[in-house]
Amino acid sequence: MSPQDRVRAALKELDLPGDVIEMDSSTRTAQDAADACGCELGQIVKTLFFFADGRPTVVLAAGDRQVDTALLAQLVGVGRKKLKMGTPDEVLAHTGFPVGGVAPVGQAKASDVVVDDSLQRFEDVWAAAGAGNAVFPVKTAALVSAVRGQWAAVTREPA
Repeated sequence: MSPQDRVRAALKELDLPGDVIEMDSSTRTAQDAADACGCELGQIVKTLFFFADGRPTVVLAAGDRQVDTALLAQLVGVGRKKLKMGTPDEVLAHTGFPVGGVAPVGQAKASDVVVDDSLQRFEDVWAAAGAGNAVFPVKTAALVSAVRGQWAAVTREPA
C-alpha cells in the first residue's frame, strides 16, 4: 500500500471527510503547499517529529510558525537537551512517511501529539498526505479530535 493510500485508509477509518489530492507541483514545504492549495501559509499543517527523552512526539503547527523547542521541552517535561528533532531516517521509520510528506494520520507507530494553538485561527486546514506532492483538506477541530491531540502553545513567529 502506498503512503497516500495509507492516508486515504486512515481518513476513512477516522471518519474524516475528504480525500487525498495529488498535486502536479511540490507540497514538500509549507510555502509550496500553500501555493499549490491556494490558501494562506498558516492553513498548512506542519507535522513535525521529535523525540522527548526517547519518547516519540508529533507536533502539528501552522505553516507560518516555528516550533519553540524550549516551550515544547517544558510542556513534555524534559530538558531542552533531551528534546531532539527526528532525522529523516527516524521520521520515515516511525511514521512511514518521508520528510516533506508526513501526514498527521495513518502513521506507522503511535506518538504523543501536541497541536499548537496557532492552528485555532483556522476552521479549515491542509495537511500532508504521505508524499511530497500530496495533501488533504480537513476541518481543524475534526483533525485534532481524530489524532487525540493536546492543544498547547509551542510555537513562535519566524525570526
